[in-house]
Amino acid sequence: MATSMFTDKVKITVKSGSGGDGMNSFKSFKGFANGGPDGGDGGDGGSVYVVGDKDTGDLIRFRYGGKFAAGDGERGGTNNCTGKSGEDVVIALPLGTLVRDAETSRILCDVYEDGEKILIARGGHGGKGNVRFTTARRHAPHFAQKGEKTQPHDLILELKVIADVGLIGFPNVGKSTLLSKISAAKPKIANYHFTTLSPNLGVVKYYDKSFVAADIPGLIEGAAAGAGLGHDFLRHIERTRMLVHVVDISGSEGRDPYEDFKKINAELKEYSEKLAALPQIVALNKCDIPGAEENRKAFVKKCRKYKKYPITAVTGEGTRELIEGIFAVLDTLPPPQPIPADDFEYERADVNEFRIDKDEQENVWYVTGGLVDMLERNVVLSDPDSMAYFQKVLKDKGVISALRAAGVQEDDTVVIGGVEFSFKE
Repeated sequence: MATSMFTDKVKITVKSGSGGDGMNSFKSFKGFANGGPDGGDGGDGGSVYVVGDKDTGDLIRFRYGGKFAAGDGERGGTNNCTGKSGEDVVIALPLGTLVRDAETSRILCDVYEDGEKILIARGGHGGKGNVRFTTARRHAPHFAQKGEKTQPHDLILELKVIADVGLIGFPNVGKSTLLSKISAAKPKIANYHFTTLSPNLGVVKYYDKSFVAADIPGLIEGAAAGAGLGHDFLRHIERTRMLVHVVDISGSEGRDPYEDFKKINAELKEYSEKLAALPQIVALNKCDIPGAEENRKAFVKKCRKYKKYPITAVTGEGTRELIEGIFAVLDTLPPPQPIPADDFEYERADVNEFRIDKDEQENVWYVTGGLVDMLERNVVLSDPDSMAYFQKVLKDKGVISALRAAGVQEDDTVVIGGVEFSFKE
């Protein structure tokens, strides 16, 4: 059979833009070659956003991964002109997409509303131009700040369809047929297993009320452990407010309807106690087939916990009562809510943090960390004023005393930001 590939979980890489470098420049007039400083700031890097798009159905365009990089900020200009900011990147995602950090699995956001725009990675700050470093004592700084560099991040995009009602049950019990009868959805329907390879959504309208129903692909025994379509589609039930368990009461495929019912509920419980606890009603389908009435009576005797609705999805018989029963349950439930994000965002380097390591074999000391990254941006080694600032920061931030405490000796080699120095008391 020919089927289209449904993609609901992918990994992508995003990178916000780095900030542009500040400009080191001086005014130049005719007959006056070296005026005051006029170097402008670098532009900020572009940021990465995601936006909810109701017209996007799945994540297939990310199926083979993808890299999304915002533009870098441009270098500052002369005459105190700020460089152009980098272009933002906006990634359109289907509603219901959960965005996670791949390394930590923390939730960055739940894309829930159409048009909702959410910041994922902020662009780097542009560096300051030399005009920003003038002081009462320093009138002509010959250095500027480099732009803030950014790093790529891997994200996991996981689609969990947004629906009020999930239709669950074994393959070929009539879920797709039922959805086509009660809504305007047109799922593919045929008499073989796994016709539905992706969740189909339909809006069910009843007078002035409506709900969204999702036809979840048929579950089989072992689905919670990954058998069949397993975890690929169990995740799509997680958002639903209630479940309609569709049972082939005719037993037309030689299975016992009640045993089918118990097996599916066992799979739900194994996958998630929360899913198993969702309100559930039972649609006893295919009541028009000979033998269905006897099975229905036996089912009712064994299953007393859930409310049951006999239907024939093909003709629509009994579906009105089923819809009224669904609304009766939904009216008692709280409205749907997006999954809350974790308290997480991609942090900038801590400009006060540093670390000291020693290569014992070479007798070389290495200072690394956010403080060093900041100094690399701010220091121009060829400029005396800039070097004075560099040495002052090392002393004020405790790097010098930390090196002494670690055991550095006179004339030992110390590497800071890729530059070697001889340690002097």
